[in-house]
Amino acid sequence: MEKKNNIIQSIAKWVVYFTGLLIMSLGVVLTIKADLGVSSWEVLHIGLYYQLGLTIGTWTIITGAIVLLVSTLLTKKRPMLGAFLNMLFIGIFIDLYLMIPFLQTPESIIGQLIMLLIGIVVLGYGMGLYISAKCGAGPRDGLMMALVEKTGKSISVIRGSIEVIILVIGWILGGPVFIGTIITTVMIGYIAGMTIPFCQKTTDRLLTKLSSHYGNYEEMNLLDRKI
Repeated sequence: MEKKNNIIQSIAKWVVYFTGLLIMSLGVVLTIKADLGVSSWEVLHIGLYYQLGLTIGTWTIITGAIVLLVSTLLTKKRPMLGAFLNMLFIGIFIDLYLMIPFLQTPESIIGQLIMLLIGIVVLGYGMGLYISAKCGAGPRDGLMMALVEKTGKSISVIRGSIEVIILVIGWILGGPVFIGTIITTVMIGYIAGMTIPFCQKTTDRLLTKLSSHYGNYEEMNLLDRKI
């Protein structure tokens, strides 16, 4: 019974993990499509795309690999499988979302601003959801958590600092910087500080309920067999 329960919990964790990746990727693409200036990391990825070609998703994967290496050196721990999957699938999901024909930039500035704000919130919840599965934080969030652990600073402070540094590098490469970039850079740290704890509690509660339900189900089966 315990083995089966562990298998069910493992499957549930991976479902939560990939759901989080899908949601986070959608949030990224919404901020890109809003066309008001993208987040710091996307400024970098698009800047690299402008300078060297390939696709935005491909550069997401390449920079993810570099950041994953840095995080590994900082923590001196082997990355979990989820970190590699994040590095790969976020880039793939972003390119796929960008090909959806009905995801278009709104005509009005108000519509663009609404799309941007929705994108930031969606991105934050996707981030919190996949981190809550504890299958391995993605390269960028792994770096964030490693620096939080090393420095003792809050998630909001570390996330905000990383965003500013990456923004400057991306801007130098010619990435799109506008009012939306400032909004995203300022908001994402605070959003992450709220969504990560919230999603962790939600996922823990879900897994506990699954474990309890499955355990009760198995006990009922054993009782029926005895009867």
